[in-house]
Amino acid sequence: HLFSLLLTLLKTADLNCVYSPSDTSSYSGRDLLKYCINCALKREEDVHVLGFEVPEQELRSELDSNNKHLFHFHNAYSDPLGWRKQSSFTVEQFSAENITRLVRETKHAKASVLVIDSLSWIERHHNPVAICQQLHKLKKGGAIRTICCLLHMDLHQQGIVESICHLANTVITVTAVNNALYAEAKTTHRKKSGKVMQEEEFFTVMENLSLSIEKRPSQSGHAQVHSDAKVDPASNLTFNLRLSEVEREAKEKVALPFVFSQEKKSALLKKGQGSGRIIYEPDANDDFDEEDPDDDLDI
Repeated sequence: HLFSLLLTLLKTADLNCVYSPSDTSSYSGRDLLKYCINCALKREEDVHVLGFEVPEQELRSELDSNNKHLFHFHNAYSDPLGWRKQSSFTVEQFSAENITRLVRETKHAKASVLVIDSLSWIERHHNPVAICQQLHKLKKGGAIRTICCLLHMDLHQQGIVESICHLANTVITVTAVNNALYAEAKTTHRKKSGKVMQEEEFFTVMENLSLSIEKRPSQSGHAQVHSDAKVDPASNLTFNLRLSEVEREAKEKVALPFVFSQEKKSALLKKGQGSGRIIYEPDANDDFDEEDPDDDLDI
């Protein structure tokens, strides 16, 4: 499954990409965002969070306790616009240069994971074109290994959402299912070759930030059991696509029109007494000049 594969890659692989969980008012993507943060901490990677929407304590809760020292929260929640000078990061400071400086000030020199919670806050105060340009610079700069942005899709025009999603290598759109026991994840992943993979799966994030991938849930909220038996696509057709043994033997005995027997090949290739040849004798009207055989051409 594509969603399962991508989340496994977030646990183990070295992705150099922009990864965007997108949600709506019916279901929040922050639990999935926290799951991604926790996976990065378990890999012992530095995680830098630009926090605009929730305080640090809310994001820190339930994270891996062994590696919480790798979690760096740049507080934009207390004073996002910088009016009271109480935030370590403001929305006006959103640029590739400022974010790169924040990342490189940490003790670890290796590339880090950048989490933006959320990009919708920044979009309200910056031109969408400028946001895409800065994200592209961060993606190519080298200090950031993975960028993970939360985006509230129903707060923006469709064109803005599509522009930001086009920049991302992976977009996971989450929506509620039934009574929110499960959520539907629509995953779009673009490979380096340009091939685009899409898939829909169902998941739930547990209280300990573990992830449960489910089959398609029923109306009652319980996961349906899908049979692994293969469906025969030719079972309900009005005509027969298969041959019986008798029909197969009869088919194999039919001589194809373009296949020659050995006797016919020998007869055609044998050079007999009546083999023909072409003899050309020029007449006086041919006007053939041996010194200039192309004299009659207009060159």
